[in-house]
Amino acid sequence: MKVTVDETKCCGAGQCVLIAPEVFDQRDDDGIVVLLDPEPGADQHTLVREAVAVCPTAAIGLSEQA
Repeated sequence: MKVTVDETKCCGAGQCVLIAPEVFDQRDDDGIVVLLDPEPGADQHTLVREAVAVCPTAAIGLSEQA
């Protein structure tokens, strides 16, 4: 799994951080997403998929690697 974020789309809702805090964080000054782990371990995959699903601006990209 490879995760990407588009900071220009992010509105700072923070749902990704609440769901997967080991993978996502937010900048202190404006709340924009910070990607902590672009290739999270298998234990985080379900949480990352949920974060992608709830992102209100579709700022999180996900590619499932074989």
